[in-house]
Amino acid sequence: MTLRAGGTQVHAIVWDVDDTLFDYTSADRAGMRAHLAAEGLLHGYDTVEQALARWRAVTDAQWARFSAGEVSFDGQRRDRVRVFLGEELTDAEAEAWFRRYVAHYETAWSLFPDVLPALDALAASHRHAVLSNSSLTVQGRKLRLLGVHDRFEAVLCAAELGVSKPEAGAFLAACEALELAPHQVAYVGDHPEIDGRGAAEAGLLSVWIDRCGVHTCDGAGAGPHRIASLAELPALLGADTRFGAPSSFR
Repeated sequence: MTLRAGGTQVHAIVWDVDDTLFDYTSADRAGMRAHLAAEGLLHGYDTVEQALARWRAVTDAQWARFSAGEVSFDGQRRDRVRVFLGEELTDAEAEAWFRRYVAHYETAWSLFPDVLPALDALAASHRHAVLSNSSLTVQGRKLRLLGVHDRFEAVLCAAELGVSKPEAGAFLAACEALELAPHQVAYVGDHPEIDGRGAAEAGLLSVWIDRCGVHTCDGAGAGPHRIASLAELPALLGADTRFGAPSSFR
């Protein structure tokens, strides 16, 4: 049991997965680079970076449709393939292409180096759970292969909840799973709006991990606390540990 500013007790931390615990961006880039080479598709682009940028843009657009409830989780995967290739593929053809990509993608999976030290440092002082805008099938398997699934007492995902971040209902579902009030829960995620502002507006202590400083967030001081490394998290939460660097959150 620890304290945050104002004396409110924070009992639990709910974590985002992709680009918070798991280095999704690096794995996606490495996996897609290998996949496009294997499929003989790089010749259609001036550079590898151009191909990767198009894949990321298509992924972001289709993920937004899923988050808005316009398409199912599996449907957005199939549509990512169709849009990227510019072909009218059957569901089976699109799924087969995506599975081949996933095989390359999974070989590049890794946690960020600050994850295990942070989880270790906060294991005794806080309860831990996961809230992701993905699916339990995907994230449950990912957390197991990365060796951290047992660190979390609950894993919740948008595909099963029927509500996605930044909607308050997603964050409140995580609090309900832990049987805690929102002000007793911290949320740690990498996106300033979907994670940071969404969690803050739902009443959680919102922590935005911005490792690369690539995002901007107007008025961030009124919403999420911003940190550059999970090494800052114990100090922010007031955990009694010897881990990490002095906090520079704002």
